[in-house]
Amino acid sequence: MLPFIGRAHVAYIPKGRVIGLSKIPRIVDLFARRFQVQERMTRQIADMLYQLLKPQGAAVVLEAIHLCSMMRGVKKHGASMTTSAMMGLFRSKLATRQEFLDSISRGAGPLRI
Repeated sequence: MLPFIGRAHVAYIPKGRVIGLSKIPRIVDLFARRFQVQERMTRQIADMLYQLLKPQGAAVVLEAIHLCSMMRGVKKHGASMTTSAMMGLFRSKLATRQEFLDSISRGAGPLRI
């Protein structure tokens, strides 16, 4: 059991309710502190935002390196894994999803997990 280290990119399109910017890292930390796999964590963050805020859309992308692949097994240093969860408008509207993905590819607003 080894940790993974990376970045979380989180976005939502409000429908009435909004939360303070400091709450998003808290939500990420809530799931990052658990014994966890990256795929499940990605979905849990998106689900929580969707349930709490009932937004028009929510998107989460996690990029991480896994110490298990660096230290054991394949021993690939620097290899990373990316997982995503798209809900609402981020899933149904290609332009909305593409805008989010373009903004994270430019390095806008990563949060280290």
